[in-house]
Amino acid sequence: MTVPDTTTSPSPELSHLDRLAQPAPATPANRLRVLLVEDDPGDAFLVQELLIEARAPVDLEVATSMARARPRLRSVDCVLLDLGLPDASGLSCLRELLSEAAGVAVCVLTGLEDEHLGVAAVGEGAQDYLIKGQVDGVLLTRALRYAVERKRADENARRLREAELREAESARLERGLLPQPLLDAKTAGLVSFYRPGRHRALLGGDFYDVVEVSPGRLQLLVGDVCGHGVEEAALGVTLRVAWRALVLARVPDDAVLPALEQVLVSERRSDELFATVAMVSVDVPAARATIRLAGHPPPVLLTGGHAIPCQVDPGLVLGVLPGVSCPAVDVDLPGSDWGLLTYTDGLIEGLGGSAPDRLGIDGLCEMLTGYRDIVATPHELPRWLVGQAELRNGEPLADDVAILLLNTAGATW
Repeated sequence: MTVPDTTTSPSPELSHLDRLAQPAPATPANRLRVLLVEDDPGDAFLVQELLIEARAPVDLEVATSMARARPRLRSVDCVLLDLGLPDASGLSCLRELLSEAAGVAVCVLTGLEDEHLGVAAVGEGAQDYLIKGQVDGVLLTRALRYAVERKRADENARRLREAELREAESARLERGLLPQPLLDAKTAGLVSFYRPGRHRALLGGDFYDVVEVSPGRLQLLVGDVCGHGVEEAALGVTLRVAWRALVLARVPDDAVLPALEQVLVSERRSDELFATVAMVSVDVPAARATIRLAGHPPPVLLTGGHAIPCQVDPGLVLGVLPGVSCPAVDVDLPGSDWGLLTYTDGLIEGLGGSAPDRLGIDGLCEMLTGYRDIVATPHELPRWLVGQAELRNGEPLADDVAILLLNTAGATW
């Protein structure tokens, strides 16, 4: 006869198995919380007596069916499972429990004639199996403790493996988002910088690239896909690779961003995904830059220790209204003493402006005032800028930051 399960307070009228079925009180961390799923009163009584005799540090609850066990799975360290229940039996019973209690250790109880079933249960994911009538209290306690420790070790190994996979994935994304520039060092100096946002270890959707399409003529790209997930990063890689292919194929400059928008629209997983982009064409011998923006903050021109924001129409982000053109603006570079700072909005979205608001472009230019007296070389400037932005923000910047600093070849300040 199966004794009904209960969750009310014990009373003198309750049977011994009903008393066992009461939820255990809060316990110290060194005690094991064990749920026995067993519908046979005699077997349940025997398990409790064995634990009492061994003075085991175990708090035992009993559920007489799988249905009654489910609500308790998340509050225990280990489940001692009989494979012959009224509402579940055999390995299907174990699979059902493992799917609903992934972080809980499971020991299987089986009869002597079903020992092969216990072996199969371990293969399915149980930590151990025990044969009814062939274990004493000490062995039972040890089996429960070892099962919990093995489960914790398995969980730690799984988390470590996941961390290793994320690290490998991050490295692959980094190679796609932040490539080696195709630039002759004799043409111009280049400093690149990337820092992921504080909320994620993986790279986000920021990307950049630099290509010298002909001697003295450079193409720069800095972009940002909205969001911080792996899919956004993958889309950023797609856009960056597509852009490099377009400029190396000598597609006219005015046609590059419209073509990039076509790639974005075809590759994005939802209509809500968009990207901001700054594309800069630099003719070094002519000392001139042509800037095209698609919803991106304008570059900052550095010269003589001063920072001047380039007056460029920010345009419309890629992917919102496909087909809208991005205006081009020419900017004269001051002879042989210049630097062009292009960045993603993560640099200027923190707090720290003249008003209690975001840093903004004006705040960025203010930070850069007298930069030559503060920073010894162009190579140190991007990292210093991010550090100053974080000081003003009062905490690490929340968004990813990508920076390209193009400057006169050999500049040392």
